[in-house]
Amino acid sequence: MKSFLLLLTLIFGFSCNILPSKDKNNDMDLLLLAGILNTSDWVWVLPPGFPTPRVPAENPMTKAKVALGRHLFYEKKLSGDETMSCSSCHFQSLAFSDGKDLPKGITNETHPRNSQHLTNVAYNTKLTWANTQMTSLEVQSRVPLFGETPIELGLTNNDYLTKLKNDSAYQRLFVAAFGNADTAVNEQNVRFALSSFQRSMISGWSPFDKAKEGDRSGYSASASRGSNFFNGETAECFHCHGGFNFTDTNLHTGQSQSEFAYHNNGTHTKAYFDALPIAKQGLKEITLQESDQGKFKAPSLRNVGLTFPYMHDGSIMCDNSANPNHVTGLANGATRETCARNALAKVITQYANGGNGHPNVDTGLIRPFTIQPSEKEDLINFLLSLTDQQFINDPQFSNPFTNR
Repeated sequence: MKSFLLLLTLIFGFSCNILPSKDKNNDMDLLLLAGILNTSDWVWVLPPGFPTPRVPAENPMTKAKVALGRHLFYEKKLSGDETMSCSSCHFQSLAFSDGKDLPKGITNETHPRNSQHLTNVAYNTKLTWANTQMTSLEVQSRVPLFGETPIELGLTNNDYLTKLKNDSAYQRLFVAAFGNADTAVNEQNVRFALSSFQRSMISGWSPFDKAKEGDRSGYSASASRGSNFFNGETAECFHCHGGFNFTDTNLHTGQSQSEFAYHNNGTHTKAYFDALPIAKQGLKEITLQESDQGKFKAPSLRNVGLTFPYMHDGSIMCDNSANPNHVTGLANGATRETCARNALAKVITQYANGGNGHPNVDTGLIRPFTIQPSEKEDLINFLLSLTDQQFINDPQFSNPFTNR
């Protein structure tokens, strides 16, 4: 019974920053708890029609690992100077994007690409904008933690592990997730827990999703018309942003092999890319092939109304007059929605113009098309209907350190 109560405390209590009390039987309780939680006790709560994500065999989902990963995601001890955490570039209110064109790490060095949102990252087969080698969250997490070009969180040694080991809260969380108190706090387990938490970030309860289940109270006739335009052959948006996750880069248990593609969508001209360092030229950075210049992954459009500025470099943003974070927009009563509408209108206009004339553009998909003002409004309303308020307000994804 005591172990069961401790289990409940660890799963639910940490959301309130409550730790179980310590007594002479505590070590035995934690060992028993670790045994319980490491038997794959995770139960996916998936929106209707969503497939089950694939999970690496070496890192099965457990409640204890997700609870630990949630704390680590918001933990500033995971940066070299304890000023940043994963959440510094991934805000829940913005569907775990950051609202900036390009992020900066602890040394104030600018990253070459926009911070991707983490909505449904469990389904992603490729986890950066243009690196074919980043195929799992466990591998990708090394980049922000230890990467040197650019520096993000800037970990250079194992001091962060010592800090975690010396924290009684983390001692309990690590033992609950991985057992063996002497070895539980290590670099691999940090990455495994972070990955488990990120996989739990499932979003699929937007007005669009609810409308499919019969609740059309938040889904307008305009959004419905916009959906038809999105999935029609005029704009052909669905070719790169199709399926349940609105992207062509997916992997789940219903597939025998992963889906992924990289695209040059005509955001910039060849002359623009030629003037940039190789690290900013897209897939070409990895393959060194000229034909891959300007090619990037098509991100999921879920929660797209929150993830501006858009494109791999954050180059499409709303006008200052529509931006609530700018003095002009503030004076105009601008909101996130006015900014999203303005920025999305720019994206649609760029695609309608056929992009900016790069030779690597897929002319079968990126080519001029005609769209009427009413159709553009419908399309924007559809895209905004993909915002999942439940996801961005879900306490299970929130910062557990409410007293910091």
